[in-house]
Amino acid sequence: MRDGPGPNGSPAAARWRLRLALRRAREAAGLTQGRVAETLEWSVSKVNRIEKGDVTVSATDLRALLGLYGVDDYDDVRRLLHDARTSRLRGWWDEPRYREHLTPAMLQLLQLESEASAIRVFQPTLIPGMLQTREYGEFVLNFWRSELAEADRALRLEARLRRRQQVLDRSDPPLLRLVLDESVLWRTVGGPRIMSGQFTQLLQVMRRPNVQVRIAPFADAAIMAMLAPFTLLDFGDEDDALLYREGILVDEIVHAAHRIRRHRDYFAHIWRAAHDEQTSARLIAERCVALAALAGPGSLPTVG
Repeated sequence: MRDGPGPNGSPAAARWRLRLALRRAREAAGLTQGRVAETLEWSVSKVNRIEKGDVTVSATDLRALLGLYGVDDYDDVRRLLHDARTSRLRGWWDEPRYREHLTPAMLQLLQLESEASAIRVFQPTLIPGMLQTREYGEFVLNFWRSELAEADRALRLEARLRRRQQVLDRSDPPLLRLVLDESVLWRTVGGPRIMSGQFTQLLQVMRRPNVQVRIAPFADAAIMAMLAPFTLLDFGDEDDALLYREGILVDEIVHAAHRIRRHRDYFAHIWRAAHDEQTSARLIAERCVALAALAGPGSLPTVG
C-alpha cells in the first residue's frame, strides 16, 4: 500500500492503511486482540473495530497501541499519526444526505476506490453502477421504488455518477478490469434507446488505456452466472485488498483474507474464459448499432 495518504488521500484510505499497519504490528509483537484489550483496559470489540477500520483512532489511543507494540521509529510513528488525522477528515461522501441514504458499505467503497491501484469487477446482470449513464441508472433504481424512497434513489444515482468522475478522472486512475456476462448485452434495460446510449458510453470509456472490458460468453457462463456481482480493490500490495459484494438491496465490505483469495481466483478464471478486449468491444459495438436501429431514426450512436 502507498506509504502516505498523498494530496488526494481519502479518510477511508488512511483508515485502511492504519488498520493494516496496526494489525501487522500487533501480530509482529505476538499479541492477541484480547491481550491488547486487557493491557490497555479496553474492550476487545474496540480493538477489533480499529483493526477492521470501522472506527477512527485518536492520537492518544494510537500512541498507546504503538507503545505496546514496540513501534518507535520516528518516521513510522509520524506517518501513522498523519493517517490517524486524515482518517478523521470529512469528504463529500460524509455529507449528511449521503450518510442518510447510502449504505455503510457503499460509503466505504466510495472512499476506498478513489485510492485503489486496481479495481476488478464481475457483473453477471447489469452494467456496474460506476459506468451507468444517468438514464440507465434511473431505470434500474426505479425498479426498486417500492423498496427505496425517492430520496434514496436520487442520492444513489448522484453517487453513481460522482463515482465515475472521482475514480476514472483522477490524476492517477486505477487499472479497471470489468467482466460482463454476455446476457448483459441482450438484457434491454429501459428500452433500445437507453441501452444504445449506455453501450455508446461504455465503448467510450473502453478507449481509456487503463480500462479493460471483457464479455464472458454464454457457452462458458452458466456457473459464472451463479456468482453475485463483486468488486475487488487492490492498493499496491498483494495483502492489501478488499472485497465488495452486493445483492438485492444488501451489500457488504469483506475483510476476510480467505474470501478475498477465493474471489481473486473466481475473477482470474472468469477473465481467462472471457472474450479478449477487441472481440468484446466488437460485440458491444454490434449490439449498440442494432439497438440504435430499433430505437428509430436519429438514435444511431457513433461507435468505434
